[in-house]
Amino acid sequence: MALVPLRLLLDHAAENGYGIPAFNVNNLEQIQAILKAAVETDSPVILQASRGARAYAGENFLRHLILAAVETYPQIPIVMHQDHGNAPATCYSAIKNNFTSVMMDGSLEADAKTPASFEYNVNVTREVVNVAHALGVSVEGELGCLGSLETGAGEAEDGHGFEGTLDHSQLLTDPDEAVDFVEATQVDALAVAIGTSHGAYKFTRKPTGEILAISRIEEIHRRLPNTHLVMHGSSSVPEDLLAIINQYGGAIPETYGVPVEEIQKGIKSGVRKVNIDTDNRLAITAAVREALAKKPEEFDPRHFLKPSITYMQKVCAERYQQFGTAGNASKIKQVSLEDFAAKYAKGELNVVSKAAAKV
Repeated sequence: MALVPLRLLLDHAAENGYGIPAFNVNNLEQIQAILKAAVETDSPVILQASRGARAYAGENFLRHLILAAVETYPQIPIVMHQDHGNAPATCYSAIKNNFTSVMMDGSLEADAKTPASFEYNVNVTREVVNVAHALGVSVEGELGCLGSLETGAGEAEDGHGFEGTLDHSQLLTDPDEAVDFVEATQVDALAVAIGTSHGAYKFTRKPTGEILAISRIEEIHRRLPNTHLVMHGSSSVPEDLLAIINQYGGAIPETYGVPVEEIQKGIKSGVRKVNIDTDNRLAITAAVREALAKKPEEFDPRHFLKPSITYMQKVCAERYQQFGTAGNASKIKQVSLEDFAAKYAKGELNVVSKAAAKV
């Protein structure tokens, strides 16, 4: 199976009531861990790369690593997704590099720091949709800024994130605006702001509805039942990994992530893509620290890179099981980008709100 568009996987997930973790990648070991877990659980795969990852790995290296995964695991449908594209040009360069899905994050301006107006967001997102859909490539948009409802602050991820503090009206996606945004842009997926944030330091306590607004997802899903929703910043920050890191020289303070059971509630309310990066970073760090501490005389990188794959594979396999993704890879039939382009051109994939559908 070749690289497939994100819309193919999200449509299947919606039809069968499950979610799909989208794992960020920077290097060979991360891709190996994710694909090993996918084969183990028969799960479809979303590999996503930020602008920072593309700069770190190099465009050609990253593209060929992912194409190698497709060649090695032909039975697994794989999406190559641009995470947090800051401008149309970023998305177009991703498409040029074989990405089959792009995120145009117009919630911030092109500097990836300044909160943008609704009109700006609609305009840049619609521009990317028009180009991407003509090529069969999927598009994710974002409405509302990702940040903490506790502090009003955000956490930059690879240079992407607002500066300063925002109020709750900016940190929570407005359901009315969500309807207008989706109908105006025709995005394939909508990332919603509900109080999650990037990084390990999401919450100072186990999150409740006061600081993690899963109810906002439910409300948006009622208005847009046919729109695929996305949860960003959804690592759960496992305590066992934090303990290993700190046992072997780390210094991570007490912190809380997004509980898996809260993500599962979101999946029941239309969340189809769940972004996870920090959990895998923690798994790798725990494995590396432990391996180096136990055998400090070792200097072969494979000594600590092999266990990093194993630890990360375990996290990925758990998420595939917990989100209901497992068992679905073999059920998905390939549809090419060309076929999707034709569907978009005919209007077969247009999204309408619940209210519009009744008119």
